[in-house]
Amino acid sequence: MKTIKIAGVPEHFNLPWHLSIDNGDFASENIDLQWENVPEGTGKMCQMLRTGETDIAVILTEGIVKDIVAGNPSKIVQIYVQSPLVWGIHVAEKSKYNSLADLENTKAAISRLGSGSQLMAYVNAGNQGWNTDNLQFEIVNTIEGAVQALTDGTADYFMWEHFMTKPLVDQGIFRRLGDCPTPWPCFVIAVREEILNNHPETIRTILKIINKKTNIFKDIANVDQTLSAKYNLKVADVQQWLAATEWSQKPLTKEMLNKVQNQLFQLRIIDKLGTFEEIVKAI
Repeated sequence: MKTIKIAGVPEHFNLPWHLSIDNGDFASENIDLQWENVPEGTGKMCQMLRTGETDIAVILTEGIVKDIVAGNPSKIVQIYVQSPLVWGIHVAEKSKYNSLADLENTKAAISRLGSGSQLMAYVNAGNQGWNTDNLQFEIVNTIEGAVQALTDGTADYFMWEHFMTKPLVDQGIFRRLGDCPTPWPCFVIAVREEILNNHPETIRTILKIINKKTNIFKDIANVDQTLSAKYNLKVADVQQWLAATEWSQKPLTKEMLNKVQNQLFQLRIIDKLGTFEEIVKAI
């Protein structure tokens, strides 16, 4: 049995992995796929890839591109979710801020440096025409940390996935001032180069299994009920999210990588462009 460690956020996008693990799909191919939930998100998973704490990460596209350009010894092997990630822009329910324009020159709560919540704050600032040099950040690690920071005023707004944050909006803890979709496919699968070089067939098998699952995921009986129960979401919200979400079984193209890198460079999130071969590996 070959042991492979995989990391991802504890969110609805990753239910196909859990179903495949629980169903024994990987074990039947002699693979012990050990999943670790990482509520801290992309910045933490980049660190885990660098240190060998995980072999694979299901990770935000912009975050892993940035970190590979900065020296992370990993490669993107495939797109996982083709559709954009819709980031809700949230303030505390009693906040004095009532529009996105009000948030200019205020402080964003982020899970950690290099996280999607930080990178998307730059994207949102670019969309709004703000000076990104004036962005300020408060590291809060998790959604729970963001609730505390916005409630006590150590941060002013927080960007996180629309539907995973919606229960906090429904409970009157957050108010959502708007949404900011990623201008690219939101999740990719990244693998440490050491694992790619030494166990390419194992990685191919893992991708084959998960691609089979994501291809039929929306057709699984009562999948909306399963998602609702597991992630504490309303069934109606799950159905809306499912309708807007498209998984992928395809590699990241050079054109899409260029789009991601060019925008990150324009926003000064990266200071150089990596080559396609440095970032992506087809297996």
